Amino acid sequence: MQSNTFSKLSASIYSKGRLYIEKKSNLRSPYQRDRDRIIHSTAFRRLKHKTQVFVNTSGDHYRTRITHSLEVSQIARTLAKAFKLNEDLSETLSLAHDLGHTPFGHAGEETLNECMKNSGGFDHNIQTLRIVTLLENRYYNFKGLNLSIETLDGLIKHNGPIQDKSKIDKILGKNFFNNKINFNTNPSLEAQIASISDDIAYNSHDLEDGLNAKLFTIKDLNKIPILKNLIKKHKSKIFKYSQELVLRQIIREIINEMVEDVILNTKKNLKKYKVKNLKDVYLSRYPIVEFSDKMKFFDKSVKKFLKKNMYYHKNVIHKTNLGKRVVKKLFFKIKKNPKKFIQKSYLKKINNDRTICDFIAGMTDRYAINLYNKIK
Repeated sequence: MQSNTFSKLSASIYSKGRLYIEKKSNLRSPYQRDRDRIIHSTAFRRLKHKTQVFVNTSGDHYRTRITHSLEVSQIARTLAKAFKLNEDLSETLSLAHDLGHTPFGHAGEETLNECMKNSGGFDHNIQTLRIVTLLENRYYNFKGLNLSIETLDGLIKHNGPIQDKSKIDKILGKNFFNNKINFNTNPSLEAQIASISDDIAYNSHDLEDGLNAKLFTIKDLNKIPILKNLIKKHKSKIFKYSQELVLRQIIREIINEMVEDVILNTKKNLKKYKVKNLKDVYLSRYPIVEFSDKMKFFDKSVKKFLKKNMYYHKNVIHKTNLGKRVVKKLFFKIKKNPKKFIQKSYLKKINNDRTICDFIAGMTDRYAINLYNKIK
């Protein structure tokens, strides 16, 4: 039975349960409990000092993983509300989606994956699952946070249904979820919303961070469709107000346009694919929460622009390379003498690579740099 406040497309307020049986709360829904567990986790607190694009020590006003996650959750709640979905679940997935990120962003992830090539590899989405199911240690009766099946399902399918489970099996173990997850079905609309909100947030906010870092100018953005029209609209304001204020207004309008586009296009998809209820959502052969073709082109154009002008900018590449050196050095230095760095209770007798990987992946940028400087 679904609450009257939610549509038939929404994830049920009555969760399918958790991996470990727990007494239900009279005060909070299962998804509110999940959200609170994530916010109170050590991994979430560490996101404060993990890089979004810049190495964290480069300035106070650039985004970190924690500010990004909060911005994603705000967009996701807006979208979930528009469709009368379960806002708490969308928020929970948004707050948790980056828990598995390494220090130094994607540079750290690439390097750890290389270091772990003979031991199953590394993937930040699967690392998020390791954190919430194994690594967070807060309860007497189980490891991890024991999140609801719906939250786990959404985290597993952050990028859609899983066609190839081999990496999950290598990193987590075969049948880790005790047949409680159907990897082939579509994720819930709440999960699809969290995923597209991630795109909206990092595109628009990376543009803002890049401009503030003077990696490019507002004039350079004229090459991007949709943005060109917005810049033209605000051209007269550039002489009256600071570039920073004009930029914030433009970014706000980009987010509004993208959110409105998702709402309109998702409504079209619901009709097109004849999606009437939650079962139809899971069984749909296509993603439902999507941008229109026009906005997909804009999304790709922004990503292409950021790749060229920000992620591959010589100043950013310099810091990216530093991050790679730090992670690689730490991995092989710790591997020589793991007992010196990691508590004995966490180490196994045979293969410690995954434990070392967990240890480094959990580090903040600052902690990794300090340890690197101490041992190099």
